[in-house]
Amino acid sequence: MIYCTVHALGELAVAFPVAGAFSSYITRFLDPSWGFAVGSLYALNWLCTLPLELVAASITIRYWQSTVNPAAFVCLFYALVLFLNLCGVRGYGESEFIFSSIKVIAVIGFIFLGIILNCGGGPQGGYIGGKFWHTPGAFAHGFKGVCSVFVTAAFSFTGTEMAGLAAAETENPRKSLPSAIKQVFWRITLFYIVCLTLIGLLVGYDDPRLIGSSDVDATASPFVIAIKNGGIKGLPSVMNAVIMIAVVSVGNSAMYGSSRTLAALANQGMLPKQVGYLDRSGRPLVAIGIGAVFGLLCFVSASDKEAEVFSWLMGLAGLAATFTWMSICLCHLRFRQALRYNNRSTDELPFKSQATVWGSAWGVIMNLVTLIAQFWVALFPLGSKPLPATFFKGYIALPIVLALYVGHKIYKKNWILYVKLEDIDIDSGRRDLDLEVLKQEIAEEACYISSRPWWYRWYRYWC
Repeated sequence: MIYCTVHALGELAVAFPVAGAFSSYITRFLDPSWGFAVGSLYALNWLCTLPLELVAASITIRYWQSTVNPAAFVCLFYALVLFLNLCGVRGYGESEFIFSSIKVIAVIGFIFLGIILNCGGGPQGGYIGGKFWHTPGAFAHGFKGVCSVFVTAAFSFTGTEMAGLAAAETENPRKSLPSAIKQVFWRITLFYIVCLTLIGLLVGYDDPRLIGSSDVDATASPFVIAIKNGGIKGLPSVMNAVIMIAVVSVGNSAMYGSSRTLAALANQGMLPKQVGYLDRSGRPLVAIGIGAVFGLLCFVSASDKEAEVFSWLMGLAGLAATFTWMSICLCHLRFRQALRYNNRSTDELPFKSQATVWGSAWGVIMNLVTLIAQFWVALFPLGSKPLPATFFKGYIALPIVLALYVGHKIYKKNWILYVKLEDIDIDSGRRDLDLEVLKQEIAEEACYISSRPWWYRWYRYWC
């Protein structure tokens, strides 16, 4: 589903590198009210993610220092994220490159280490193999147990669509975005799937040190637990530091994503125009200021209600991503319909989704399945009776997006359910306005790639 979604977004973002990316596409190809609702929910998602990740970063500090008030470290991380975003897209990009490099090196190292530990090569010794697959077992609580973590999983995958947001600020999106879009999927798939498979083999789901147990501390990271179980000294601290960098990185992305989405909504006339103010360097200062104000929620770390706030924020963020991904896939389907309606060919597209329209249809279906499954789990939670508070904690995004949608319909008095094919604009926002020249350049590039060795063609297709 993620593969289909990022390729659908890639096709749209390369063709229309406009500010706000998918929030603009939803307004153009689906419905302005739905564009406002999903765009606002997406911005709210990142606004809530920022304090959530800053608090998570402060929690990792407790691994080394548990006596200092966590609010002190939260303040430090808050200032760092704000500074990086005030440096503009270059500051964001350079910092994310450094953060990502550290994460990639650590993850690759953990993959090799995890295999060695599973085979009994650690100081503690002892072959593990599929021990935890059988005891305490895999897929705790069956199908319902799997459904119960959909929101957390969606929250973890949030950010795969960030490449589309950067399209408007990219010097040459036709050259850089296709590679970025393809590699986002492979990086996430390889690192997430391989790492989580190894984690499942090395740590049982009933480990008392995991989050959700009665003894929650900074060792709650399964990566740290896996290394400690292997008897390796010193390395758990290194992995904990990497985790801290990772969550600060997500906080940095949260500030960037929320500010750009808010500015795009303002430019579309959906928020006060002051929110869309850009300085000479292209920084949306007012939107960054709004993100900074929301970020102050991070000081909830000094409260005993920290865990409760965490649950509400994560419930909102996870479902917000699902609504966004489903809308991106719908936009791609409508865009292709509009092309056919206007007798236009896909030959004019600098980048075409490898998943095609069938992939986007699959993306819509899978996101709907996720929403239905989450509704079931929120209404009938595992191990407890149905309660209104529990339901809204897991499904709070739905009433918010519906309220935004209906509110916009009433305010704008726009009772049209969707944009008709004949009214869809398939040209505004393009950087290559001469389509014949564009088609020729695309054909020449395809001819050049076909003349190269098989390994180069294979690499260009997948990466």
